[in-house]
Amino acid sequence: MTRPPFEVADIIRQYGTRFIEIHRDWLTAQHLRVLRAIAHCRTAALGGHLDQCAVCGHRAISFSSCRNRHCPKCLTHARNQWLENRERELLPVGYAHVIFTLPHALAGLALQNKRVVYDLFFHSSAATLLDVARTPKHLGAALGFLSVLHTWGQTLLHHPHVHCVVPAGGLSRDGTRWVHARPSFFLPVKVLSRVFRGKFVAGLRAAFRAGTLTMPRDLQRLNNEPAFAAWLRTLFRHEWVVYAKPPFGGPSHVLHYLARYTHRVAISNHRLVAVTDDHVTFRWKDYRHGSQVRLMTLSAEEFLRRFCLHVLPKGFVRIRFYGFLAPRCRTERLPTCRHALGVNPPPVQTTAVDDTSTPVSLPPCPACGGVMIAVERLTVRQLAVQVWIEGLALDSS
Repeated sequence: MTRPPFEVADIIRQYGTRFIEIHRDWLTAQHLRVLRAIAHCRTAALGGHLDQCAVCGHRAISFSSCRNRHCPKCLTHARNQWLENRERELLPVGYAHVIFTLPHALAGLALQNKRVVYDLFFHSSAATLLDVARTPKHLGAALGFLSVLHTWGQTLLHHPHVHCVVPAGGLSRDGTRWVHARPSFFLPVKVLSRVFRGKFVAGLRAAFRAGTLTMPRDLQRLNNEPAFAAWLRTLFRHEWVVYAKPPFGGPSHVLHYLARYTHRVAISNHRLVAVTDDHVTFRWKDYRHGSQVRLMTLSAEEFLRRFCLHVLPKGFVRIRFYGFLAPRCRTERLPTCRHALGVNPPPVQTTAVDDTSTPVSLPPCPACGGVMIAVERLTVRQLAVQVWIEGLALDSS
């Protein structure tokens, strides 16, 4: 893939200082760490390494990545490594994609209480899937699935939703057989919607009573329990959006499908079209009108404000596993699932990789197309000296 002409890092480097000065009242230390990491990613500020071609001996300097999960440039390697680990957990069945969405009325509360509300979002949506699937009239089976939190829409506005990728079926109550879902139908979305709404609102009520919720400015009137309880009742006036796509292909399709949802940030660099005159223009898909690709232009300040809406709390886990794929269960339950499906476990990888002795493989050599290998780590000071020496060499030539 060709390098995009503009990057989020360029916008932060050019307009970030002014943006921070204007919005310092609500920006947290985590916001500042993320902005700094993206701005310094793959620059001399983070150090680097000296690379050498194994074929022609050509040498070049590469700068280190920030490895921040919010950085548009640092997700490819992490995604590929994650997908390799998931490959051994795939089952030879169809997979369903279920999306849970929070109503707009909860946006302010979610932004003010990201850790509490997003945790509750995960637990409520997972419990809904597990409980509804366990009911005999719907499926009568124990599920296993992964959930991924996204907090953005195509225009970078706040739109929290959880993607759940679920094997279309599960283990019977006694764990001896696999119960297949119907080919074109997984679980009833109206039932999922109402059960999810009930669980989430109950969780909000419990969080308020425990004193773990902080009210945003426009909801300060809800700081007493009767007012908060009355506000919660209004959330039952409308159906909550839960969308379930028909089960799609088996293992050969799943990894490619997962890659579209797991390691993503609010906007990729390839969607940026222009950064000029204090404005940013980017592409977005208008799903309400046939997924037409449109252009949106925002001020740089508004672009960065929207980008910062999606910075997650430090240490918050945004990809989670439930049911027979939960970390404490998968070692025992996955073999049971394979036995019920009558398939053999995947072969065990016996080749161990020693990270301390294996050189890092980099993009091809620009001179001959050979393999570039990292041969030496360089500190920030060493990089500065190296750049200075190269500058002298260019001047003398």
